[in-house]
Amino acid sequence: MRISVSSDMDEPVARALVAALQGRGHEVRPHGALRPGGDPQWAVCSEAAAREVADGTADQAVVCCWTGTGASIAANKVPGVRAALCTDAYTADGARRWNDANVLALSLRLTSEPLLTEILDAWFAGRPSEDTEDRQNVDRVRILDHGRNRL
Repeated sequence: MRISVSSDMDEPVARALVAALQGRGHEVRPHGALRPGGDPQWAVCSEAAAREVADGTADQAVVCCWTGTGASIAANKVPGVRAALCTDAYTADGARRWNDANVLALSLRLTSEPLLTEILDAWFAGRPSEDTEDRQNVDRVRILDHGRNRL
């Protein structure tokens, strides 16, 4: 899987994230502080990673900043992106299952390496729900994206 990864800081957990994804066999596309010469501003690098998901050059993305909030906000401004700020494995599973999230947002401050492993395990094991109500909600979000594109 091609996964875009952004971080506004070169923190140990961000480096551990890249290594963990590569260790799982994913192609990592780094942005921000994780790429030499990249713009480390959280809004810029999170948008870059999210745009790769929206345009199909990446299958998913993981965006990081100190709290994870800014990264998730920036990513969610890109039409077609459903970013979820996950601080535990249960939330990551639910984000994939009920929200069909395609971008994982993480806090560099709160995410330890053991917690990172748990979150990634849940994220990649999670599959979008086929429940009618869940699909209707995701479809509604797509409609909201289309409305954002209107001038």
